[in-house]
Amino acid sequence: MDKLKEECAVVGVSLNTPIAAGVCYNALLALQHRGQEGTGIATVEGKTITCEKQVGLVGEVFTAETLVKLPSATLAVGHNRYSTSGTNKLCNVQPFVTEYLTGRHALAHNGNITNAKELREHLEADGVDFKASSDSEVISALIALNAVKCRDIVEAVIQSAKMLEGAFSLIIAASDGRLIAIRDAHGFRPLCIGRNENGIIIASESCAVDSCNFDFDSDVSAGELVVVKDAKIIRREKVLSDDKKGMCIFEYVYFARPDSVLDGQSVYDARYNMGVQLASEYPIKADAVCGVPDSGLESAIGYASKSGLPLISGFVKNRYIGRSFIFPTQSQRESAVRLKLNPLKATVSGKSIVLIDDSIVRGTTAKKIIASLRHAGCKEVHMLASAPPFIHTCHYGTDIDSEENLIANKLSVDEIRKSIGADSLGFISVEGLKKACGNCNINFCTGCFDGNYPTAERTLSKNELEK
Repeated sequence: MDKLKEECAVVGVSLNTPIAAGVCYNALLALQHRGQEGTGIATVEGKTITCEKQVGLVGEVFTAETLVKLPSATLAVGHNRYSTSGTNKLCNVQPFVTEYLTGRHALAHNGNITNAKELREHLEADGVDFKASSDSEVISALIALNAVKCRDIVEAVIQSAKMLEGAFSLIIAASDGRLIAIRDAHGFRPLCIGRNENGIIIASESCAVDSCNFDFDSDVSAGELVVVKDAKIIRREKVLSDDKKGMCIFEYVYFARPDSVLDGQSVYDARYNMGVQLASEYPIKADAVCGVPDSGLESAIGYASKSGLPLISGFVKNRYIGRSFIFPTQSQRESAVRLKLNPLKATVSGKSIVLIDDSIVRGTTAKKIIASLRHAGCKEVHMLASAPPFIHTCHYGTDIDSEENLIANKLSVDEIRKSIGADSLGFISVEGLKKACGNCNINFCTGCFDGNYPTAERTLSKNELEK
């Protein structure tokens, strides 16, 4: 399907009661939208780290029998994976557990390290033997090497983070009982902290904090280190600095759950505001407005509110079909689009519709959705996207194709309109998108839309970056 793949999810807990594995499991369920290729949980009990991980969804991997294998522990980390770097094999599923002379740790990483190749070569020269092809294993090995030199895992994390280029939100559970979290200096990927009477949780999104009955405390700031021991935060310090902040703005458009709050900005409010902004930029005479489930729904509500057009449910979504890309042939994958999302004839037949989706990447899915609406009797389809056209790839963990494959680099807006079969087509402006997310307390990375990357751009293709 013509959709960007989700990123990864990370979670770590330090508790005063031995239920860490269960809390991680619940948090990973809440964060399943960020990665569906693999999942894992590592617990720390005494000096022993036990890790269970496998390719698949959280509910598939962690059966009752699997969870029983994890010890009753107060410290744990978990991860849901989508492979932006490294192939989809068990060896690349996180957390990564690394042992060294002075201890061991389990690491979970969300992001993409742009200098991973150079770091890997440096570590291999020092005798490190890699088992996976993921940049996250490189980070774990780098921390282990520095831990031997520093004789302290926290200082090793700081020294290692200073050597990393790109995006990283890291959570590390160490065999000495400490939980360590750090976010890159630009703040590309979200990370937040929750508290309750049982201790501390650190997770990619606040929806996981809420789902596990913790109270949201704060975001981990860009460049901030957080250390937790025995269910209490013992250190918070900004250890990385850069004036160019760059929260991925596509988190608000598509990746994050609408009930999350990232860096002060409600995801629901941001998507609602995108619809309001689209109504200002593209006032359209139509009978009704509807959103493409799921991430187009909130923007459709905003558009309807601003425009005064009736809001309708235009589709029925089959939530049991699974991911369309698991089907072995292209024809099966194309059929799965209709199986997954079927127009509601009772609401769309004979009507002129404003159709709002989160984005258009290659145009294939938009074309199928519009064709299905017309087959259901829709008179006109005016399509709007709550993301600007993609013209650049992402260097920091979003799975955007190489630039030559992006439809906005091949066709004009009117040519895209014709290719997908829409009566009209509009994309939100970059400035309009920023305005919609105006409550975020750090600046944005909009490099995939306008080429303005917060870091020095590496002139590598998507495939070269992944290698």
